Order: sequence, then C-alpha cells, then structure tokens
Amino acid sequence: MRYGHFDDEAREYVITTPHTPYPWINYLGSEQFFSLLSHQAGGYSFYRDAKMRRLTRYRYNNIPADAGGRYLYVNDGGDVWTPSWLPVKAGLDHFEARHGLGYSRIVGERNGLSVETLFFVPMGETAEVQKVTVTNTSTELKSATLFSFVEFCLWNAQDDQTNYQRNLSIGEVEVEQDSPYGSAIYHKTEYRERRDHYAVFAVNAHAAGFDTDRDSFVGAYNGLGEATVPFSGKSANSVASGWYPIGSHSLEVSLQPGESQTFTFVLGYVENPDEEKWADDDHQLVNKERAHALLSRFATTEQTDAAFEKLREHWTGLLSTYSVTSTDEKLDRMVNIWNQYQCMVTFNMSRSASFFETGIGRGMGFRDSNQDLLGFVHLIPERARERILDIAATQFPDGSAYHQYQPLTKRGNNDIGSGFNDDPLWLIAGVAAYIKESGDFSILDEQVPFDNDESLAESLFEHLTRSFRFTVDNLGPHGLPLIGRADWNDCLNLNCFSTTPGESFQTTENQAGGVAESVFIAAQFVLYGAEYAELADRRGLTEVAAQARAAVEAMREAVLTHGWDGDWFLRAYDFYGNKIGTDEHPEGKIWIEPQGFAVMAGIGVGNGPDDADAPAVKALASVNEMLATDHGMVLQYPAYTTYQIELGEVSTYPPGYKENGGIFCHNNPWVIIGETVVGNGARAFDYYKRITPAYREDISDVHRLEPYVYAQMIAGKEAVRHGEAKNSWLTGTAAWNFVTVSQYLLGVRPDYDGLVVDPQIGPEVPSFTVTRVARGATYEIVVTNSGTPGARGSLVVDGTPVEGNHVPYAPAGSTVRVEVTL
Repeated sequence: MRYGHFDDEAREYVITTPHTPYPWINYLGSEQFFSLLSHQAGGYSFYRDAKMRRLTRYRYNNIPADAGGRYLYVNDGGDVWTPSWLPVKAGLDHFEARHGLGYSRIVGERNGLSVETLFFVPMGETAEVQKVTVTNTSTELKSATLFSFVEFCLWNAQDDQTNYQRNLSIGEVEVEQDSPYGSAIYHKTEYRERRDHYAVFAVNAHAAGFDTDRDSFVGAYNGLGEATVPFSGKSANSVASGWYPIGSHSLEVSLQPGESQTFTFVLGYVENPDEEKWADDDHQLVNKERAHALLSRFATTEQTDAAFEKLREHWTGLLSTYSVTSTDEKLDRMVNIWNQYQCMVTFNMSRSASFFETGIGRGMGFRDSNQDLLGFVHLIPERARERILDIAATQFPDGSAYHQYQPLTKRGNNDIGSGFNDDPLWLIAGVAAYIKESGDFSILDEQVPFDNDESLAESLFEHLTRSFRFTVDNLGPHGLPLIGRADWNDCLNLNCFSTTPGESFQTTENQAGGVAESVFIAAQFVLYGAEYAELADRRGLTEVAAQARAAVEAMREAVLTHGWDGDWFLRAYDFYGNKIGTDEHPEGKIWIEPQGFAVMAGIGVGNGPDDADAPAVKALASVNEMLATDHGMVLQYPAYTTYQIELGEVSTYPPGYKENGGIFCHNNPWVIIGETVVGNGARAFDYYKRITPAYREDISDVHRLEPYVYAQMIAGKEAVRHGEAKNSWLTGTAAWNFVTVSQYLLGVRPDYDGLVVDPQIGPEVPSFTVTRVARGATYEIVVTNSGTPGARGSLVVDGTPVEGNHVPYAPAGSTVRVEVTL
C-alpha cells in the first residue's frame, strides 16, 4: 500500500494523506540552523547543537507520536482546524505534504479555505522561514483568523526536560507587536545572565494579537488539539513570566472568492556580543538590531521567494556532480536525488537528532562521521576537509579517540569516552576518500591537536600513523586486533559482563583481559591499512609504506588462518578465547560484518563467482543461504534467545531486532560490494533492491517508515513483524549505499590519479549512463551491460580503447566520454 508518490521532476515525495503508518519527516537546513519537520508539521528546530541550542520543544515517547511542532490554527467562523491535520484532527477536504530538498510544503483545505505553508531554512541564515498562503476557493467572501504556534525550549534540551524546579520559574519573553517589519516575539530565557543568544518568532504583518504563555494559549487540562485561544477566536495577549514560554500571533484575513493572501513567519536564532547585548542601560531590553536585520530580509513575499529559489539552485548544483540515466526509474531517483540528499543530512546530523535520536544523548560520532564522509565528499569537499580536521582533533596521542564529540564545542564527549577499537581506522578511510576526490594531499600536512590540546599538535599524517599503529600495537593471542569496548557493532561487548540493570554495555569493562579479538577490525585493517601504506608511499616514505604493507599481509594471513570457520569468516574471539560466529554453536553461527568486509578487503578472493573453493565465494554463498531474506540480510543467524553475558548487549534484544538478528541496512552494502568484487553483479543488485526504500514503497504498510530514505534497521526473519523498519534517516546506511551503488554497482569511483570504471550490476539494467564531475572535469560514462557473471568492462576513452579500468583525471573544464562494454 502507498501513501503518496514520487515526483521526480520536482525532486519531491508527495504524501497524500496525513494517516501514514508513522510520521514521515524531512530535514531543513544544511549549514548551522536545522529543523526536523514531519508531514503533520511536527518536529523541532535548533542552532548547530540539538542538545545545547534547542529553539523549540519536542517530547519523545508522546501520544500521539508526533505531538508538538509548529502549528497554524484556522478559525473560520467558529470552525477550527489545522492544515497539517494535527493537532486538531478536523477532517480535511484536501491534504498534501511535499517533502523536497531542504524544504517541505504542507497544504490543507476545508470548507472553501486552502492554507499552504512552505517551510525552509534559507542559505546563509540561522532561521526557519514559513511562507503561508491562504486562498479562498469558495464562491463567497471568507473571513477567518489564523493562530500561529511554537513552544520554546529552554535551550539545553536535557535540562529542559528534567530540571523543572528551576525551569518553571525562569521563562522570559519580550513582545514587539509593532516591530519595523511586522510583529515579533523574543524568547530571552537566561539572556539576563549567562547567554548571549535569543530566539525570535515573527510575522511580516501587524498581528491582531499575540500569546507567549502556554497555559493561557492552551488552557488548563487541554491538549494542543483543543487549545483555548484558537477555539475562542481571539488571542489572550498573554506574557510568559516563568512557566512555559511560547510564540503565537493571530492574523485576521478577509478574502474574496479566488483571492489569496501571503504571510511570512520567521523563527530565528540571534547572537549578540557581550558588549552589545542590551538596548538600554538598565539591561532589560534585548538588543534587537540583528533580529531586525534578519526580519528585514524576509519582509516581503518577493524576498522570501528569492531566498527559496536560491536554496533550490544550491541543491541543483550539488546534485549535478553525480547522476545516472537508466531504464530503472527507482534506481535513478535514489542515485540522483534521495540517497545523496540523505548523505548530506547524515553529514550534518551524524546520529544526533531524528525522530528516533533525541539529540540529547549523542553528539557527532568519530566512526559515524568518518563513514558519512564517504557519501558526501563528492558534493562539498571543502566542508569534508573541515570535518576531517574536527574529527582528528578528538583523537588521543596513542591513536585511539573519543567515540563522540559535541558539534557546538568540537570537543570529545567524556560521558561516552573511548575504547571502541575500530574508531582509529575510520579516520584513514575518511582521509583517503577525501584525497581521492579532491587531490588535496596538503591536508596531510595540516597541524592538528590531539585531544584538542594545541601543545600536542602534529601533522594529520601523524594522526593517521597513530591510527595505524594503534591496531598494530593492540593485537590479541591470534594476531587479530583486540576489540576493546566494542568494534563497529556497538552491542558486541566482549569485556563488559554486565549483571547490573541500567549499566551501560558500551562504557563498562568489568573484565578487560586483553584476549577478546575482532575479525571485523582485522578485515578493516587490511582494507584501510593498504590505504595508509599508499599515502606513505606518496609522501616518499617508502620504508614506512613497506612496513605497513607487511603488517597488512600478516593480518590477511591471520584472518585466513584464525578467522576462518570452514564456510564463512568468524566474527570474533571472546574474553575466554572462544570463537564467536562459528558453526559449532547453535545460535549466532554466522555474522554478516566479516563476510562483507573481508571480501571488500580482498581476503580470500579467487577467480570469479564460480571459484567455489575461494573463501570469499564460500562466505558469500553462506550469506545467501543463511542470512538473506526478502527484506535484506540479517546481522546474524540464528538469533540469540537467551542473554549471553559474555557477548553483551547484542543478546538483550528480542530475536530479529536490532543487532540480534535484525536487518542492519548499514552492513548490507558491505556484502553487496563483496559480490561485485567477486563479479556477481546480479546478486549484488538484487540485494540492493531489497533494502532500498524506493523499491519498498509498495509495501509501506509493512515497512512503515519513509519510502524515500534508508532506515537503520528492518526487522529480521525471526522477528514478530518481519520487514518493519526502524530508525530512519540518521544511519551510515546512507553513505554506504551511495558508495555501493555509485562506485561498485554503477562502478565509477575516484582513485588517487583517476577514475576507476568497473560496473557490476547484472542483466536487469542492460544499459545506463553516468555523468560524473571529478576535479572540475566532466565524465560521460556510457555502459552496455551483458550481465554475464564475472565479466569486467572493456573501456574506450574518447574513441581510444584502453587497457584496464583506469581513466586518468582530465584538466578541469574538459569533458571525457567513456564507453564501457561488459
């Protein structure tokens, strides 16, 4: 069942009913100001940091799930409704929500009155803009009153939800009903003392009334769906003092048949230097100069429209870097629009703020952000460079790193700490991807502090060296890397042994013994250790490179000797030196991560998909037999049915969910890439379609989450609701799937000196054209695909046949035509 449809020309997903199986959201903003917005106008806004600079309040675990947002009430002669359906839930004659690239448009119509709201965050602004157009679609005069609504958060989202004995006494606002550009409400809680920032919620018209006190607006014992002020038809002109500050303006409209009226609301964040905080000597009135300047830029509809057009041009430019044209419209829309868009959102958010992540408990992930780089580096390499340096600065001198850092301070999160032993190698992955895309080897000479201590600054290349050495210096009894608190799978906690309710599996080591090893990190080291060696070679460090390659080969042998179970790769060795992921056990026999990553790293790869004796081919066959389902590949099988104290959190989930036999869409791409490595493009593309949202749109009643972006997890075959998705948007799935489809299935990937062109997609896509901009040159790559298993493409570059699959980088501004025949 569908609840909408794709509009590929407009690059939008069109939701045609408010009754989707779960709130379907969008992200506004790509610089410093961000908003989460559901198709029912739910969500919240923040400046840079979803924990420390939250502008509007949102309550998780609420009933209904999407309660709270930015609402517009309509009182049409006593008939009260909301164009977003929620919160009033009055029936609508027409509803449509269009989620686009950095904007959303919600339209509701009832009894001859249509209200359309365009939501977006303009480029270069720290504000959300809401352009509201009210149209009389009836044959009679219409007079109505509109009531806007936002609820302010008291900045620190965690304190806002916990410290009520203080927070219910500190709320402060100012009201400027006749500002130079309409009417404005200023949220200034704590501005008198320690803060240099405030929020403004304004409309570019004279408001008939206002409210800033939530209890006055909503009424005692009411919910937002029966709020007192909109149903009364008149603002209370309340001023919050302590208690709960909100922002609401009332606007009176009178429209002839066919007539429209447009208003622009602005929800903005403003900072003032300490010496410019006040507009009066008594330090009572906020200095509003910067707020007025902001509002002046959206004083007219024409200004708002121009800002929106600039946003659309921005996205058009970004998405022109990589595109495909094929006979498969679902493939095209995912590659050209939605997958790249999600990559940008995950770059901005990491895993911090979604409808499943509160933005309070997690900052930017060291591992996460490095992986996210892989998916967006081609779009904005200059911002990738900045992100790499931020990430590297949270590394410790021994090469380990804080697992997370706060985006506002760019400092490591002590609450989470370090000890996730896969983290250091991801820095090599991110830097290598950046250099391949940009050609900017100078980044390796940048001086970057360790632990944000400038006195410890070393070159970025030295940081990579410490990353490499950390793994070499932390090996276990089998010559495989020690796992530490966990590796990529945060829930595989082999040194935790927790029996205490509420104890963190990730940050607790009750029995650290220097024995528990990770085959996954071993495969990761083989793949990214080779990248480190290549970078060392290119710096003229031939001896360092040779030593690195020797360590990589030793690890490759260790995996084949001690990490192989006969038909698949082991997952790990536990605290006692026992195998994990072995056919010897009744549960957790085979795990997906090492099967994918080891083959990606080239471990055990033979002579094509028919080489049945090659370990890589055997492992992938085992995956297909034991892990693959119609909804993707499960993480391990069989799932654990009892708590395994020596494994940690992974065994605490019910079978089929999350890390215990769930379909983790993040690691499915590693197997898909592995299939292309051995030359099995048909199976690779089949796997790709099983988890990719556009191909799942027809089963939205099963999938439940957005059909335009990837989910982190889909319930596995042992789950009660197999095929149901959870945790959409903020997942490394976005980056890894874009790497998979763009660089391996479609087969166009950047290398240090040129593009590698090596498509492997199977017979379902007999031909396609990739347009790829790389280092200023445009490459038009036309592929004719026989789909023959194991076949590799032969290349003709600008009319000349070439050996191999390497196309050297051309001068900026040039166009290169590549013809590929498989």
